[in-house]
Amino acid sequence: MSFKVLAVPEDPTYNGYLLKPLLGKMLQEAGKPNATVKVLDNPKVSGYEEAKRRLRDEILDRYKHFNLILFLPDADGKDRAAEFQGLEAVAESKGVRLICCAAVQEVEVWLLAGHADQLGQDWKAVQEDVNVKENVFEPFLGRFGDPRRVGGGRIELMQETLRNYRGLRDRCPELKTLEDRIREASG
Repeated sequence: MSFKVLAVPEDPTYNGYLLKPLLGKMLQEAGKPNATVKVLDNPKVSGYEEAKRRLRDEILDRYKHFNLILFLPDADGKDRAAEFQGLEAVAESKGVRLICCAAVQEVEVWLLAGHADQLGQDWKAVQEDVNVKENVFEPFLGRFGDPRRVGGGRIELMQETLRNYRGLRDRCPELKTLEDRIREASG
């Protein structure tokens, strides 16, 4: 039987191209090599506040048949721990397994972690930039992506990042924590 995981980003339009391969690798590492990952596309959410509201109000109920739901928004320079605890408690009260993890500072940093040597910047500065998508990721994608491919080359660039998965976890400690929590929740 397959282990079904729903990924809820704050915007699936481009984040899905990053999250699906990343979570596939993470679930494999967490002992779930046959897991299937679906990136939420119905309802289509846009922005952190809408994703959080719809997660609480409808997504948990609509997708409770999934083994695990992951809420993976951007941190945007904010500590979201208290909100995440509240969301996870709501899910638990509905009998749903939910794990929340904010990308520091944006989901795009997880892709950039595999290409740190090409950025020409100190990695710590990249992670701390609350506008990293505009300041670092978009120029990087323009230079190394492929506009002829679906997602502008995001899938291929993420696959390159995943070739050094351990390095990715080292550069983005929130991913190590997420993997540990997934392993615990699916064990």
